[in-house]
Amino acid sequence: MHQTKKGQQWYFGMKAHVGVDSKTKIIPTAVATAANVADSAVLPDLLRGEETRVWGDQAYRGQTEVIRECSPQAQDCTHRRYRYKDRIDEVERAKNRTKSTVRSKVEHVFAVMKLKFGFVKLRYRGLKKNATQLFAVCALVNLYLARKKLLLLAPA
Repeated sequence: MHQTKKGQQWYFGMKAHVGVDSKTKIIPTAVATAANVADSAVLPDLLRGEETRVWGDQAYRGQTEVIRECSPQAQDCTHRRYRYKDRIDEVERAKNRTKSTVRSKVEHVFAVMKLKFGFVKLRYRGLKKNATQLFAVCALVNLYLARKKLLLLAPA
């Protein structure tokens, strides 16, 4: 695990990179990295090849070639830069806002992870132990979010 600086604040620990299906809110892929690893560096690990669209914030900007390699039929729907020097492109900003409506569904997964299962602070020293805990929490989140469908399938 490493330290990184965001603005004037220092952080130590790890990042949880999670791929989420926007329709079912199920987590098919998760990657744990040190805090100083860029988001765009783990994009190939998050893509499975079956995606039709890839939604992401500006951290994944400029990764069109990686998306095309890992998921050939996927459409790149990541946010684009709308500020350049002193001007603001209102059309691109409006496109980013419509993309954010889909991305906000993914944030529900993190709310369940943090509020229901208490995955807010790291518990262990070392990336491997914390990654194992992350994967267990992701499995629990999947069960929690699919519980209604699973109860309907259970025989009475």
